[in-house]
Amino acid sequence: MDEVRARIRDVPDFPRKGIVFKDITPVLADPKLFHRVVETLAARWRGEKVAKVVGIESRGFLLAAPVAYALGAGLCIVRKPGKLPWQTVREAYQLEYGEDALELHVDAVGPGDRVLVVDDVLATGGTASAVGNLVARQGAELLGYSFLIELGFLGGARRLGTSHIHAIVRY
Repeated sequence: MDEVRARIRDVPDFPRKGIVFKDITPVLADPKLFHRVVETLAARWRGEKVAKVVGIESRGFLLAAPVAYALGAGLCIVRKPGKLPWQTVREAYQLEYGEDALELHVDAVGPGDRVLVVDDVLATGGTASAVGNLVARQGAELLGYSFLIELGFLGGARRLGTSHIHAIVRY
């Protein structure tokens, strides 16, 4: 989608020097373009009987909620530790410099649930992989991942193994 690519804003040296941040807010601000993005993300999974869409904190929430709605699926969220109000399961994962973790409510997904994970950007794949592990640990079936942007040069898709990956824009 060339129009989406044209509206993604590059922000140099954010959040730190040497990184070019892909700002999706101009895409979200355009109602027709945002609608097309949501429909494109959802279209790949129509007919797959998605029961739950898992959105990754925080920009992933902006895409996961309307995708879940479009698919007639439930919405679940994954957050940083200590942000969810009830019992959670936690998955730690490695960052370039250190470790982080994500949490999911224990009852968010479970056996028999067909789950789609949605986020804004696939970069190195660490975050998405951790979420996939959380879904699998709860006994749910991970159908795949959808992203607005894939930064292919960072190799995140390789980290996600055999899971199906769908991205609208690739760099």
